[in-house]
Amino acid sequence: MLALIMSALLPLVAQNAPAQPAAAPAPAAGQTTPAPSAQPPAKAAEPYTYSAEGRRDPFLSLIGVGTDGRPAKKGEGPASMAVADISVRGVMQSRGALIAMVEGPDKKTYIVHQGDKFVDGTIKSITTQGLVVVQEVNDPLSLVKQREIIKLLHSLEGGKE
Repeated sequence: MLALIMSALLPLVAQNAPAQPAAAPAPAAGQTTPAPSAQPPAKAAEPYTYSAEGRRDPFLSLIGVGTDGRPAKKGEGPASMAVADISVRGVMQSRGALIAMVEGPDKKTYIVHQGDKFVDGTIKSITTQGLVVVQEVNDPLSLVKQREIIKLLHSLEGGKE
């Protein structure tokens, strides 16, 4: 009975089995084996290129970065400058309050008032000697989150121009 089942299944198994190449006959004693046919040379590896396709560069800092990968600016004029980038050029009185003239890194002069904001700080007060700015400290390890920076008039700093 088992032989009958095996004889019925053998043709089905042979049809579904993948074709295997026939084994090469072993060379007789004293004969050498033929050299394998030369294979075509492998293609040279193409150089790798990275396509951002709208993704950010993973090696740039995420702190203070805009959507285009450049440092974020919070506005026009003084609002787009850091406290370290400005210098005080003059202090004037207007309508009973002191206002200051500051020069930015673009060598343009801007008028600022008490309460105006910079990228990393806010003007706390304007004195006859210069500005007092409260700067936000952007250091996660620092216990101090704000510090006062005094920006003196350019002539009081000892600079000559």
